[in-house]
Amino acid sequence: MAVEAKLIDARASDFKPHYEPYGWHHWPEYPFMSYQFRRGLGETQEGAGAVSECFQAASRMIPGDKESWFAEFKRIADRNLLRGDKSQTEGHIRTAQNCWLRAAGYYRQAEFWLAPDDPRRLAIFEQMEACSKKFLSWLIPAGQPVDIPYENATALCGYFVRAPFAIERQPVLISMGGLDSIKDEMWAMQAHGALQRGISVLMIDGPGQGGTLRRHKIVSRHDYEVPIGRCIDYLVTRTDVDSSRIAVCGSSLGGYYAARAASFDHRLAACISHGAIWSLAELFAGASEDHGLADHLKWVIGANSVREALDKAANFKLDGVLDHMKCPYLIVHGGYDVLGVGQATTVYRYAESKGVDVTLRLTSEEDTGADHCQHDNPTLGQEIICDWLTRKFQIDERKLRNVALAPLV
Repeated sequence: MAVEAKLIDARASDFKPHYEPYGWHHWPEYPFMSYQFRRGLGETQEGAGAVSECFQAASRMIPGDKESWFAEFKRIADRNLLRGDKSQTEGHIRTAQNCWLRAAGYYRQAEFWLAPDDPRRLAIFEQMEACSKKFLSWLIPAGQPVDIPYENATALCGYFVRAPFAIERQPVLISMGGLDSIKDEMWAMQAHGALQRGISVLMIDGPGQGGTLRRHKIVSRHDYEVPIGRCIDYLVTRTDVDSSRIAVCGSSLGGYYAARAASFDHRLAACISHGAIWSLAELFAGASEDHGLADHLKWVIGANSVREALDKAANFKLDGVLDHMKCPYLIVHGGYDVLGVGQATTVYRYAESKGVDVTLRLTSEEDTGADHCQHDNPTLGQEIICDWLTRKFQIDERKLRNVALAPLV
């Protein structure tokens, strides 16, 4: 596969903030930072921030300066955390939840550009987790932090949340991010939509992700059927899970992880690549040490240089893997994905050639949600993913109204 030109690498011709087919482009001179801002801005519509606060933070930043990015997102995160705690004390639980969810989103943003060995990184990450846990604890039914037994006496970090319906055994979506997305972000990218449709969720930090990477120093691996298998092992022990209806969805690099897992663990009833990756090494081919995601790539893979990371990434590919997939498979990909579209079409054509029940959904400029993982409109991405999954799980949403426990956020 030839190296694909990527929109994020295109030289800017308009240096003022403006709208592109993939969404709001705030700092054209700094495309990766603009991309991350667009990501946080999109998640406001799922409650993980507020539009005005995001623009307030951006207005106070020095464009391209990672320290001012950290300071301004932390400022609004701290403000929301304090307000949330005060609201809980006063008995205003709904307001408290709103504040904690926003704070978690802002702490995630604040942490994003810190160096992997920056001592602030784990502290800010765990502050984000604390906000997420407070938010989840007041859901009906309450979400549960879980540690899923993994290897060498370590655990994968996760949250299990039941859908708010009086159905004893519910289908479940294993929900995960990719190279730089984490379990706490999955609320805005996958989980909220699943819960609204009667599907419980297990949001996880697998190897190379979130708390599993930051606390346990566990880097990624190409054979992701192993950690996903541990998640399935956990789920089948629960009396509130329908073990015949367990699906997996991964965003970005998680699209590769999900496809790899579903190809080799046939306990999975459905698979979604929320952003498809054919080959990680090909996606980053030609990247140098100044690539916008170089530090993330090296950290996640466990490498000291981009060259070493790409060598280690050689096995992160779906050639010869999708041949083994037996469950229905959905690929959702932005039609103007700033990291490219070619890998998604390659995955689709290969899967189709191997007889996989595969569907490709490319989002358009007119629909919005055309960026990587629908970061410019994550609600649309969730609607596509979860409507497909309800069809595969034969869920009648009209009947769910008769067994609702309480409205969910």
